[in-house]
Amino acid sequence: MRIVFMGTPDFAKESLEQIYKAGHEIVGVVTNIDKPQGRGMKLSASPVKEFAVEKNLKVLQPEKVRNNNEFIETIKNLKPEVICVVAYGKILPKELLDIPKLGCINVHGSLLPKYRGAAPIQWAVLNGDKITGITTMYMDAGMDTGDMILKEEVEIGENETTGELWTKLSKIGGKLLVKTLQMIEDGNAPREKQSDEFTLAPMLKKEMAKIDWENQTAEQIKNLVRGLNPIMGAYSYLNNKKIKFWNVRKISDSEVIQEFPELEEYAYKLDEVIPGTILFSDERKGLYVKAKEGTIKILEVQAENSKRMNISDFLRGNRVEAGTVLE
Repeated sequence: MRIVFMGTPDFAKESLEQIYKAGHEIVGVVTNIDKPQGRGMKLSASPVKEFAVEKNLKVLQPEKVRNNNEFIETIKNLKPEVICVVAYGKILPKELLDIPKLGCINVHGSLLPKYRGAAPIQWAVLNGDKITGITTMYMDAGMDTGDMILKEEVEIGENETTGELWTKLSKIGGKLLVKTLQMIEDGNAPREKQSDEFTLAPMLKKEMAKIDWENQTAEQIKNLVRGLNPIMGAYSYLNNKKIKFWNVRKISDSEVIQEFPELEEYAYKLDEVIPGTILFSDERKGLYVKAKEGTIKILEVQAENSKRMNISDFLRGNRVEAGTVLE
């Protein structure tokens, strides 16, 4: 089929690559404008653009799609049968949605109607969900409200990060898009309306990255750390210096005592320890921090103006006293 593809990050690039390999005629690729990145702030193309250029596909990079008559006319002249949209990052106007005769198809990183919005993969991890998935759907004027076509469920690992889940879902999304397009071409694609019981997945805010040791449980802190990995990293302050946590584990009081038998006679006092207090700091055994309803074992950190490193390397170069309270 004649397809216009719209997308930006590596998640979208996987879908573009899959439909390219499937032999569809990709008549245009729409992606965000190049953005400055890195220390030198050099302009950098999106993963979708890089793939399109490599395959000599026509690339369009409008700054806006709403109230952009020139862009709308360009898409009309391409005569797409289908427009595929994957993590493009902009709300599409009705004039654009109405162009392809077989509709606009979206690949969404959740099991709709759960997690409509910009960050469905991140929120599934942040909320500690055990199951998520991919949904393909026909787009309408609402935000992820269109009729669903196909779904595929995926289990979320106990310690799986957003980055790991993102990669896994991107591959599934590409395969499900190819299957969806085949069914549309064959004229037997299902169409299921979404229920009114939906949840939202808004964009993440920087403020949420600071760990609240007083109010968040060990489970919630663990989910925050893996949910913000690799996006921004959850953080606290250690001796008035910012430290990011990239990998942690939640362990129970009984597991702490098993690791440190000398604590057994004081086990009853663990609940009285202020959340955020460093219980143990040992370059061989690691760094343990008391939290509500459990303890956090730190595995990977990043100090200010430093690179990510495992906790043993960090503790060899930094003196961290037991009893210190993280802020």
